[in-house]
Parts: sequence; structure tokens; C-alpha cells
Amino acid sequence: MFDSLSERLTRTFKNLRGQGRLTEENVQNALREVRLSLIEADVALPVVKEFIEQVKNKSLGQEVSTELSPDQAFIKIVHDELVAVLGGIRAELNFKTQPPAVFLMAGLQGSGKTTSTAKLARYLKETENKKVMVASADIYRPAAIKQLQILAEQIGVSFFPSDAHEDPTEIARKALDTAKKQFVDVLILDTAGRLHIDNEMMAEIKSLHQIINPVETLFVVDSMTGQDAANTAKAFHDTLPLTGVVLTKTDGDARGGAALSVKQITGQPIKFIGSGEKVEALEPFHPERIASRILGMGDILTLIEEVERKADKQASEKLAKKLKKGKSFDLEDFRQQLLQMNNMGGVAGMMSKLPGVSQMMPQQAMKQVGDKAMAQTIAIINSMTPKERRIPKLIAGSRKKRIAQGSGTQLQDVNKLLKQFEQMQKMMKKFTKPGGMQKMMRGLGGMPGLKGFLPDEFK
Repeated sequence: MFDSLSERLTRTFKNLRGQGRLTEENVQNALREVRLSLIEADVALPVVKEFIEQVKNKSLGQEVSTELSPDQAFIKIVHDELVAVLGGIRAELNFKTQPPAVFLMAGLQGSGKTTSTAKLARYLKETENKKVMVASADIYRPAAIKQLQILAEQIGVSFFPSDAHEDPTEIARKALDTAKKQFVDVLILDTAGRLHIDNEMMAEIKSLHQIINPVETLFVVDSMTGQDAANTAKAFHDTLPLTGVVLTKTDGDARGGAALSVKQITGQPIKFIGSGEKVEALEPFHPERIASRILGMGDILTLIEEVERKADKQASEKLAKKLKKGKSFDLEDFRQQLLQMNNMGGVAGMMSKLPGVSQMMPQQAMKQVGDKAMAQTIAIINSMTPKERRIPKLIAGSRKKRIAQGSGTQLQDVNKLLKQFEQMQKMMKKFTKPGGMQKMMRGLGGMPGLKGFLPDEFK
């Protein structure tokens, strides 16, 4: 989401390198570039003005550390200001009420409310250990209720059945009664999409709010709408007392304006960001981590948390033991690793969280290291027999043709994969030798920010 903003800001900081100190002239030049970067990212103009003013005052004031070079000092100031604009500290969900804690989901049509309802339910169930029930008061969109039911079954949470012929306020009332009887911890009510200028629909959601008295009223907003998202959120906040924002579709080509504008304009923090259709694709919004990601510093903490949460630990331990015994890394192991990476947001998603990757690799290259290539590789390996995966040397002539046909790829794609895998096998042998990983890191010149990231057995 922040790709273009990150690229532009990185260029700006490079221009400050090699200069002896921060002067009014070089600060003004840098600020001009930062201003353009923010406007291009579709950040709301009042937010841009305030941001630039704050950075200028701090850059030319006494807050610059003498221990830092000019570009480092400026980056620190911009980083701190980005954190402030994004909300400062992580905004936690409120559970301080007599169960069930009721969450109301509101927003425009097509913003991703139903999917976000399911994602949030899954997050609360797995991370917060809450007993969750979901209910839909969307009687206007065909199959909206059925969609939520299917998602609820998929993630294993309770679903309150409702009907498109019922009144939304009646659905809300019945759902709350049922949640109380079943001793549910959290009830999440999905509502119909509505425009803030539709008085009738706004009156309906106001009635819903009064009936269920939610502890959290979350505004679901599509990040693709840019700064207008923040203005819409403000209009909703004037009708409903919003408690937070869920930013969706951040995996698209949005320019990040919504994220940077919403807190300043609405006064309400972003609590979660969604990045894809999968029910796992929801993460808590940490302003400091997002600011680091924007500035190309990576987000190792989120990456580690994702690994902790989503990685198959048993499979990883099994592979580590296998390699330590001196057994070779085969195509089945490779396939398992790819599936795990896919589960954690794919290659591009993981790389965006690594420090320095945006500086080392241009945007185009980042896009090419995409998930299409990963999906193709998995398809090719899936077309192999278990024996072929264990002993790749068996794959020749007619076997290659069969694998290519079975995976819908070309013969050269299969050859390319086998060649790459052969190189990977050789590298894995080096890694598993004592001190192998250290040698590799030295060869790469070391990557800052990755200390303590690798398991001890590979050091």
C-alpha cells in the first residue's frame, strides 16, 4: 500500500546524505519532496500542512541529536511524526463490560464489512481466546446473511440465523438475547452498507446502536478510496460515536492516504488493517511498525508474530532435525516451505517487512517476486509423484513432459525449477554445516535488524 510513498521518501533521504548538518536550505528542499510525496499518496491537505510544519520546527530546532548524521536525524524526525499522525500507540479493543461485549460494524457499500466481521471473529477466537458470535443485519444485499454464515462455519464461531424479511432492529435485539443466553464473550453485528447522505439508512444504524449499545463501533473503510475515506469516516462519526477504524484492502495499489489521514480527521484510531480475502489476513494496527514499514525500515516484530502464529512448528522442527542428521533437502520439503510462506502472506508480503529490502530491490523487482511464481512452483511440484519429490534425479525426458502437462506449464518452466532446486540443495548443505549460516551472513555483508531472528541450530 505504501510502496510509492516509501520509494519517494527514500529518495529524499538519500539527497541529504553526505551533507555536514541540517540547514534551513537543505531542510526546505527535503520538506518540499516530503510534501509532494504525501500529496501524491492522497493524504488529506490539512494533515499534510500540519505534518510538514511539525517536521520543519523539529528539524530546525534543538531536537536534532548531534550523534546522528543529517539524513539519520531527518529520518528520525519524519518517523516520529508519522507515528504521531498514525495514532501514536496501538489502540486496543475494549472488553470492559458485562458479557457479551457487542461490536458494531459500519461502513459504505463494498468496503469489506462482512469479510472483516469474519476476520475479526477469527482473531478474537484464536488470539484473545474469546467465545464469539456473529450476526448479520444486512437485509438489503442478496445472500449477505448466507455469506456470513459460510464464513462463520469456516472459522468455527457461532452464527445467529436471521432472515432478509426481518427488521434489522429486531435481528439485533434477538441476536443480543441469544448471545446472553449462550454466555458469549463477544457479539459482532454486521450491518448493511450505507452512504452518510442517506438519511433513512443512517437513522436505521442509529437505532441499531441504541438497541445493542456496543462497546466498539468500528468503521470499515476501503483504503482504495484515499483521503475521501477519512472524510466519510468523519461524517459517520458525527452520527455514530465511532470507537475505531478497520482499514481494508491494504494489499491493493492504494497509496496510503487513508491510513495517514483518518486519525487526524476523525480523532479515532485505526485498530486493524486487512490485506487480502483470506480470513487470516487481518493484523492489529501498530503505528510505530507501520511508520517503520513506510520508511523502508521493515517490520520484524510483525513478521516474527506472524511466524509464531501461522507457521507449522512441528513441520519446521521435523525439517531442522532431518537436515541436522545430514539428510538432503527434497522437493516435498521445498513444497511445505512454500505453503507456509503462502500462509504468511506470500514472498512479497514477507519481504516488505524485512529491513532494507525496499532500498536493495526496486519496486518492479519486488512485484516480480510475486505469488504467481510461487503458485506456479507449487503446481509443478504437485504434479510430481511422491517418489519424484524425494529423488528429483529421476525426473527426466517423458516425466518432465508429464509434469509440465499436469501443472499447465511449459517444459522450460520445469527445467528452470529443477535447476533452481539443485542450487538450493547445495546451499542448504552449506547452511547445515557448523557455522554455515554465519558464513552466509558475512557473505551478504550482514543485514541490520535480523539479529536473533534465526534459530540457534543454524548459527
